[in-house]
Amino acid sequence: MKEKLYTIPVNDAFDHDSECPLCAMYHSLETNAIEFTMGPSYMEDDIREATSRLGFCDTHLHQLYQNQNRLGLALILKSHMDKLIKETQKLSNSGGKSGGSFFFKKKDETSGIVSYLNEMEETCFICNKINDTFERYIATIFHLYRHEKNFREKFNLSKGFCTSHYKTLYSSSTLYLHGEELSNFQMELNKLYLDNMKRVRDDLEWFINKFDYRYANEPWKNAKDALPRAMQKTNGILAD
Repeated sequence: MKEKLYTIPVNDAFDHDSECPLCAMYHSLETNAIEFTMGPSYMEDDIREATSRLGFCDTHLHQLYQNQNRLGLALILKSHMDKLIKETQKLSNSGGKSGGSFFFKKKDETSGIVSYLNEMEETCFICNKINDTFERYIATIFHLYRHEKNFREKFNLSKGFCTSHYKTLYSSSTLYLHGEELSNFQMELNKLYLDNMKRVRDDLEWFINKFDYRYANEPWKNAKDALPRAMQKTNGILAD
């Protein structure tokens, strides 16, 4: 494999007691990306150009605001707003100068602006920074699964995955595995996902029962933190 492998963070994530090792890896990348963006890097020309051009999704803009570097975020957003104004004005002016009837000039102008804004809504500097490395994490998981028996055992002893990352592993498996190896992986993955989803579902059911007076004196078992674990299993949310 010519591409860089990330064996240490992948192994660390699977060593950690987690309802989804991939959530743990993603969260670590997300934290690092937020700190990088709000650190001294935001003063660098190439970084400022990228943040101005790509902007941020709602989730990551909120996280940047929580970072408390308000001056840094203000400088980043001003540059991004300058870019938005410049590009929108350019599209508006070019639409007004196009040939044809007024109706078609107006249509061209609107479609160009809407197309640009639609693209802006789909881009995020933080998401891009995370996803580039996260894709290599996925490739590393399959590399280790194929070549290291210890990792394969660790994989099968994990607590499974959230629904989103279960889908990621299932869909990616056809890119890295073939034949019997692919069939075995998907069978193991399905068992991991379903067995652990049922485990958390049962814990959640007991959590609900504990609100019934008939179960007031019964032990909590593993249900005290069932709700945040269920949120992670279903939606990949790491509740505070």
